[in-house]
Amino acid sequence: MRPFHRLRPARASLRWKIAALAAATACLVAVAVGVLVHVWTTHDIRSRAEARAFNSVYSAMDVYRRTGTLTDGARLDPADLPAALRHPADGDRHTAYDGRVEGNVGPSVWAAQRVGGPDSPVLAVQANMSTDLYELRRLDMSMAVASLVALAAAVPLTVYGAGMLGRRLRRVSETAGRISAGDLDARTGPTKGRDEVADIAATVDLMADSLSRRLRTERQFTADVAHELRTPVGGLLAAVDLLPAGETEDLLRARVRDLRGLVEDLLEISRLDAGAEQPVCARVPLGAVVSEAVARTGFDAEITVVGAQHAEDATTVETDPRRLERIVGNLVVNAHRHGDTPVRVTVDGRTVVVRDHGPGFPSDLLIDGPRRFHTGAAERGSGHGLGLTIALGQARLLGAELRLDNAPDGGAVASLRLPD
Repeated sequence: MRPFHRLRPARASLRWKIAALAAATACLVAVAVGVLVHVWTTHDIRSRAEARAFNSVYSAMDVYRRTGTLTDGARLDPADLPAALRHPADGDRHTAYDGRVEGNVGPSVWAAQRVGGPDSPVLAVQANMSTDLYELRRLDMSMAVASLVALAAAVPLTVYGAGMLGRRLRRVSETAGRISAGDLDARTGPTKGRDEVADIAATVDLMADSLSRRLRTERQFTADVAHELRTPVGGLLAAVDLLPAGETEDLLRARVRDLRGLVEDLLEISRLDAGAEQPVCARVPLGAVVSEAVARTGFDAEITVVGAQHAEDATTVETDPRRLERIVGNLVVNAHRHGDTPVRVTVDGRTVVVRDHGPGFPSDLLIDGPRRFHTGAAERGSGHGLGLTIALGQARLLGAELRLDNAPDGGAVASLRLPD
């Protein structure tokens, strides 16, 4: 069974969605900056190592040619010289990257130049980058720690800011929910800020004001019309009593009584809408009140009181018996008019279930609730469509919950749950 209006359950708080988005964005920015700095620094270290090796070869070659000695760590035809530099062109200086690591040496950049002719030895200098790369690793670690610290500081601030936004939006949402539930006096009121949330809150309040004025105007019109009709309808009923007995008199009497019932229903709805009704509660046996309500309708219904041999033995409840009878009576009449027999009434604890075996409630009624003067398809029976509306209004007045649904094997099911 389901209520008429059901809010969609919240999947995730807006606060945590915004916080997760901020954290993901911060992580992406930190990773992007870290990778960019790492790549740029690596390229810079290699470029400086190449320049250092290149310059060392130049100075070492100059000293070697003048004095025949090797300086600046220069060596002739070293065994670990990369293959790309073993046969450099005459007089040209060349560099090559060597990724090997041996002890504390490497990776490194080699620079080489042939000392003389094609068969002369190769003078080479190795520029070690291990110290620079160690500093690069320390830089990477420092950036990672700084990113984590910034993330740890940014996420709580984001959660706090998103929480403020979420609370403002929740306030607007609660106001809209109260309005949809029938509280026409609900307003969001002034909100801090001049952003879109404040615009939404102001728009909801303006919508509520407009809706409230229109509904109050319509309700007042309905109440005035019903009130003004009571006198002429009463006169018609008195006039019918003066007619001679016969088929015409019976037909007119039935139609005038239907009209009087419609006027009384409209007056009752107008009082419920205006909040002019107040329940008069007393402790009564639920089964006995239900049995009396069914008997007053004049329709047959199977009454079952779960856990009791007699209706008087059922659960005792604190409620307004007159309004409870009105609800049960309307449900039973609706079941006979728009459903099919057998109609069964079950009292189980504080719950009263009225079920028929007809085509069931229309789908739009299950979604939107009962509407005034709306009875569904013509073949579903007669009536003004006010019975369920009155039953729902009286149930709300008693603090009870009225649910409408269709049984899996066919038939309409109305469940009234009285408050504890």
